[in-house]
Amino acid sequence: MNQLTAVLIGAGSRGAGGYARYALDYPHELTFVAVAEADPIRRARFAEKHDIPPSDCYESWEPLLQEPRLADIAIICTQDQMHYGPAMLALHQKYHVMLEKPMSPSPEECLDMERTAREQDRLLTICHVLRYTPFWSMIKKVIQEGRIGEIVSIQLNENVGYWHIAHSFVRGNWNNSNTSSPMILSKSCHDMDVLSWLMDRPCLRVSSFGSLKYFHEGNAPEGSGDRCLECAVEPTCAYSAPRFYLSDQYKGWAGHFTPELTRSNIIKGLQETDYGRCVFRSDNNVVDHQVVNMEFEGGATAMFSMCGFTYEQERRIQIMGTQGELRGEEDHITLYDFLTQQKTTIEIPSQSSGHGGGDSGIVRDFLNQVRGYNGQESLTSASASVRSHMIAFAAETSRLNGGQAIVLNDYMNKLTPAESVSSD
Repeated sequence: MNQLTAVLIGAGSRGAGGYARYALDYPHELTFVAVAEADPIRRARFAEKHDIPPSDCYESWEPLLQEPRLADIAIICTQDQMHYGPAMLALHQKYHVMLEKPMSPSPEECLDMERTAREQDRLLTICHVLRYTPFWSMIKKVIQEGRIGEIVSIQLNENVGYWHIAHSFVRGNWNNSNTSSPMILSKSCHDMDVLSWLMDRPCLRVSSFGSLKYFHEGNAPEGSGDRCLECAVEPTCAYSAPRFYLSDQYKGWAGHFTPELTRSNIIKGLQETDYGRCVFRSDNNVVDHQVVNMEFEGGATAMFSMCGFTYEQERRIQIMGTQGELRGEEDHITLYDFLTQQKTTIEIPSQSSGHGGGDSGIVRDFLNQVRGYNGQESLTSASASVRSHMIAFAAETSRLNGGQAIVLNDYMNKLTPAESVSSD
């Protein structure tokens, strides 16, 4: 098996900690030869782990991609609104590209990237990692085998977790759609993708409701302060930042704002960064709960619910078919056969890599696709991803317009291509 080379653009938790770990575990398959990362500490740490010389470490993606092509692959894990530029230039430079989800907060840019990948004859794989996990792959296999008959309806719940929504979507990088993406894209485009994949038929209409119900100043407790460390009611607040980041269970999440997880460093971060702010006085505007209703070709329906007010961080799915029912949650899947009344439970082994094995699964599959590339599409290619992204965009449009039903084809036909990024 020949070793492939890669450049990493964005050495944050998803790039360095999620996908690039594969090169450390399987160095005979993948090696990184360059990195672009604005944070000097992250950049230096990644270079040290992967033996990258200083000459191949860049503060931004532009100079890296202006060089003659350095590797077979570009893995792009910048923030949501910074995907389009490097992805387009990498495709023009003839890299095969693995791009963190969502593709872009702009539907026009999504369409432009898909078209460019096709024109440049390059793989553009979107990191919808759920498809690569044993859990979701088994659900797909059960459906394909006809064990529950034809799908009539799907209900999918994404339980974000009260602590996770506070960390990532109130205080964190994805808290404001003006600087990142709407919640339906930044968090739940995974779910739009997996629903489309399981249904395996076009979505026709979408409607959605949701709001920022709780995390705003109107719900700030009397006497609360701007920061948890100076707040009189912090001891009685479920969203206390010091209680979360200083606990042994969640201390690792403080790595988003301090490189060294010492108590003094964490406290300093809580004093100086957004991660120490009151959840009722942050700059967040994304929803904390949302439902999406979908109608698919042939009459099947799906209902998706995202909610931040749950104890567990998990996904639960119920698929109702003409011959049986499937229920799945994290580590097991249960099948109910209408004819035999038999109940079958499938246990899913625990996985060592992130996202239930999806982080390593997508890298392994992508490398195999690159090695044998002859114009084929990957499992989560841009062309597959664009349709589910359009469901998310249409859902957000519906939500902002009082839940109006959106005809997906009409919505897509009104879009105009984005202005392409030149390779010159």
